[in-house]
Amino acid sequence: MADDRVHPTVDDPVVTALSESVGGPLGTRAGRHPWWTPVRVLLALTAICFALGMVQKDNCYQDSWQNGQARYSHMCYSDLPYLYTGRGFAELNWPYTDDAQVRARYDVMEYPVGISYFAWGAAWVTHWANGSPDLGPRYGRSTESLFGDPDVVPEVRLILTVNALALAAVTRLAVWLLSGVNRRRPWDAAAFALSPALALTGLVNWDLLAVGLVAGALWAWARGRPVLTGVLIGLGAATKLYPLFLLGALLVICLRDRRPMRFALAASGAVIAWVLANLPAYLTGRDEWYVFWHFNSDRGADLGSIWLVISQATDGVSVDTINLWSWLVFGTWCIGVLVLGLTAPQTPRFAQLGFLVVAGFLLVNKVYSPQYVLWLLPLAVLARPRWRDQLVWQAGEVFYFACVWWYLGEYLAPAGGGDAGFYWVAILVRMAAELYLVVLVARDVMRPAHDPVRQTEWADRPLALSRS
Repeated sequence: MADDRVHPTVDDPVVTALSESVGGPLGTRAGRHPWWTPVRVLLALTAICFALGMVQKDNCYQDSWQNGQARYSHMCYSDLPYLYTGRGFAELNWPYTDDAQVRARYDVMEYPVGISYFAWGAAWVTHWANGSPDLGPRYGRSTESLFGDPDVVPEVRLILTVNALALAAVTRLAVWLLSGVNRRRPWDAAAFALSPALALTGLVNWDLLAVGLVAGALWAWARGRPVLTGVLIGLGAATKLYPLFLLGALLVICLRDRRPMRFALAASGAVIAWVLANLPAYLTGRDEWYVFWHFNSDRGADLGSIWLVISQATDGVSVDTINLWSWLVFGTWCIGVLVLGLTAPQTPRFAQLGFLVVAGFLLVNKVYSPQYVLWLLPLAVLARPRWRDQLVWQAGEVFYFACVWWYLGEYLAPAGGGDAGFYWVAILVRMAAELYLVVLVARDVMRPAHDPVRQTEWADRPLALSRS
């Protein structure tokens, strides 16, 4: 049987040009390798990319994150080791305990429950792998001193290893799922597997957990499983809030296709999954569960945000003003995506609308951490499967990744004092690169002839008609 999969050397101009150095594009008589299927190649490439990301953190790993400046100069910062001791995981405390002694010593985890559960589980694995050390002596130490305690330092390194192995498995699963969204275009997932943004930011925090669930939702929707799609979105929203916005993309698609029941099933699955995921935390520590919501509502303009530029360039912007305007602008953006989707010549693809909604949220959000690029990555590679455009967008992300650590390390601080204007430039460059991809995806929605996926479908129509 002929292989009808779209090969990147004949589909993508950048890959076509690069293929000339190894014999040119795939020919019509090319055979299949008996073992190296596209999915296996993609999984191998993902493993290599993730391993490079682990190597990139090696400087900090070698000194157990004890050198406060090296984490910026070598750009190897990660939240994982610091939160291990800073949130009580070194003592195996349940993140939502209301025990007065624990709460007096440790701040509550400021993340959604999915991340908190995962971090707690990783801490148990770390203790087991380290020989289950006696925790008694730690209760008498100050929380600040635990991070440098000789008995705890090995665990600071080990916790990163445990998390890295688990997140690597999640990433490989995400690539497998993305490669199956469009059975004829498995190679579209290669831009995810080989992403420099993935290598650089994959271990900064636990965002890859939500990324894996989003990849699963894209796969489930492509397989016609709305309930599973909703469940994965709900679990994703319990891990990072942004997957919830994907329901908006599904609403537009279901309105276009006049299939409201599919949306109702997906939304119901999402709500039920989110409630069940949050229930253990809510029942064991209601006040601690609320911390995530209060923390995000009360925080001001933070790293990577356009609001930080505005705040530093002016006399400052109040938290209430930022909250109001960020949600107003995002709401307006969502209305624009709704109109775009409803007026498009064809029903837009899930990845296209999902990318546009999440990109809008990030562009106006009051914090845009370096690893938030991962939120867009599975959506972007399917929304606009062209290497040139992916590289342009990720070049902006890599530039920002370097600048944010230089900024925190005060390497960009002006000699005469004041705010680091070059960091503002980095924020604007990152936003411009993202908007570049947004414009292209929006154009593809309104003019499907520019969409690489639609081009493939249309090219096959004469063949399909001849067979019918």
